[in-house]
This record gives sequence, structure tokens and C-alpha cells, in this order.
Amino acid sequence: MSRRLRVLHLIDNLNYGGMERVLADLVRRLAQDRYECHVIGLTYLGQFAEGLESSAGLHVAEPMSSRSMLWPRSLAGQIRRIGPDVVHSHSGVWYKGSLAARLAGVRRLIHTDHGRPQPDPWTGRLLERIAAARTDVIVAVSEPLADLLVHRIGVNRAKLVIVHNGVDTDTHRPRPDAGRVRHELGLSQDTPVLGSIGRLEPIKGYDIMLEAFRRLWATWSQGPRPALVIAGDGSERPSLAALADRAGASDGIRLLGWREDVAELHATFNLFTLASRSEGTSISLLEAMSAGLCPVVTDVGGNAGVLGPGLAHRLVRPDNPDALAAAWRAALQEPDARLRDADAARQRVLAKFAIDAMVEAYERLYLGANS
Repeated sequence: MSRRLRVLHLIDNLNYGGMERVLADLVRRLAQDRYECHVIGLTYLGQFAEGLESSAGLHVAEPMSSRSMLWPRSLAGQIRRIGPDVVHSHSGVWYKGSLAARLAGVRRLIHTDHGRPQPDPWTGRLLERIAAARTDVIVAVSEPLADLLVHRIGVNRAKLVIVHNGVDTDTHRPRPDAGRVRHELGLSQDTPVLGSIGRLEPIKGYDIMLEAFRRLWATWSQGPRPALVIAGDGSERPSLAALADRAGASDGIRLLGWREDVAELHATFNLFTLASRSEGTSISLLEAMSAGLCPVVTDVGGNAGVLGPGLAHRLVRPDNPDALAAAWRAALQEPDARLRDADAARQRVLAKFAIDAMVEAYERLYLGANS
């Protein structure tokens, strides 16, 4: 029996976020008779590490000195002891991970960029340009992101591969609303629910979403007022809670924090929305569309590619609360069109963003393909 290929993932942590979920799903789905997976969290592990130990060796990086950006000796030693055939780094750890992997003598280095920060400081871009020179294959999760990496970072296009994120379309499928979440949140069966799931960080634009909801709430006159239900956690949660209290629409806003019952949330939502300022390929958007929800999202990053031409009319300009509120209103007031688009969303994910295609693409890269 041939030896399993040993793949080591480097990531800052496995807490919340679409990138973290992609890594966890990928590790779980790689065939254990062919791949031996390991994960190093450079700061800690987190939510998505729960249950992952049956599929991968889980490690937290040993303490690193202030000089680790120049010479990550302890991380290189840890990598050397694991002895991977392939190191696969993920956004946020590219420079340090690539240097440590090369110091450890790793022969094949793959990096996935899951989306650019906003703002994208020149110091980070310079370090990642250096990291790109050390990296064998650079993966972008959308076509617009690939173009950004070429023009903003200076990545050699010959090293670039596009691998779209994928989701489990059986787990995330259309379901009837059992009413449990509505009961928990004090929402009637006829209350229209605008739903969102994501990290509560500035790049996700939830401040814009709350302002758009305030404007929708203040002018709504067609039956029961909508509710805005946001699931997720992050550094902006306290400030968003305060903003919701000041918005004059707090009776309609529910900030749920981290939730495990994503399928029930999807069944509760009448549509799914994002107000992101930047995206790679949003996992929460793919999951919602797979669950048969009409999307209303900002036209940033990979969102247009996820929706495709058939749903392009559901894209709105970023940082524009009036445009977002108007798009919500149109979707809620046209239920037949919304339901058609919900079905189109499900079909789009089935055709283009199923998880098996993503896993197969990464397997080819691990085995030595560069395209």
C-alpha cells in the first residue's frame, strides 16, 4: 500500500468565517486512505475545529518571537516535525507560512486567497508579493479576485488557478419553515424576514445593512413590517447592537450571535442578503442559495459570479443603503418573482458550486497539477 500524501494547512484560526468553514469541509472530505491531513492554527483553533480531529491532526503554533516575520524558526521546526509533502496556506498567513515552509524544506507550497482586505495596505501587498515568488500554486476563489492578485499584488498569472468554493447541496437544501425560530424570536408567520449570516466585521458592511433597514422600516406600509435577522459574531457586534438601538427600528432587528441551526434559519428567511464591501466567494451566500433563497447582495468581489447573469438584477451597489432598501422592497413586494429567483439560485449552486468539484480541484493541485 502506497504512503498517504501528507497535506498541512496553515491558517490563523478555525473560528467562524467562510474561509474557515471551507478548510474544515475540505479536510473532512479528502479520502483518508489517500491523504493524511494536518492543520496548524497560528493563533488558536476555534469553532470549526470541533469534531475535526477524526479527519486531521490539529495543532496550535508554538509561541513565536517578535522576529518571526523575518525568521519563523519555531513554526518551521513544527512543520518539519509534521513532515508534509504539501503545505497549503490560507489568507492572512501567506508570508509567514511560505517562509516557514521553505525553511522546513517543504517542496510544494499552495496558497488560497479567499478575499482581499479593505483597505488593502501597501505593506501587506509587498509582503505577499514576496510570498508569491516562493509559492508554487496560488488559488483565487473567484475571477475578480484572480485579477486583483495579478494587478494589485503582482502575482504571475501562470501560477494562478481559480477554484470556486463549494457547499454541500444535500445539507443545504430547501426546507419548510417549522416555525420554531419565528416562535423563539417573537415573529408572526406573516412577518417577512430578511436574513443574513456572516462575520460581524467592517468588511461585511453590516452598518450599511442596519441603515438600509432603518430606511425600509420607516417607509413600510404594505402589511406587517419586515424583520431583519442577522446570525454571526465578530468584533463589531457591540457597536452594531448599539447602532440597532439608535436606528429607530430596533423592534424589527434581531442580532443572534453564533448559531448552529443554519438550516432552520434558512427555512425562516424570506430572502438572504449581504452588504459586503469585499468578498471572495461567500460561503454563507452559497449555502443560502443552495437552500433555495432569493439573494439580494452587493456587487463586490465574487458575488456577481455566484449569482450569474440570471440573477444579476439582485445585485446592488455597495455602501448604498438606499439601493439596498429598494432592492429588499422590490423582492418582498414581488413574491412570484422572488420564488422564481429562489429556484434559480438553487439550480445555480447545483450546477457551479457543489462541494465535490471543489475537493476534486484541490486534490489535483496536491498531486502536482498546476491547472
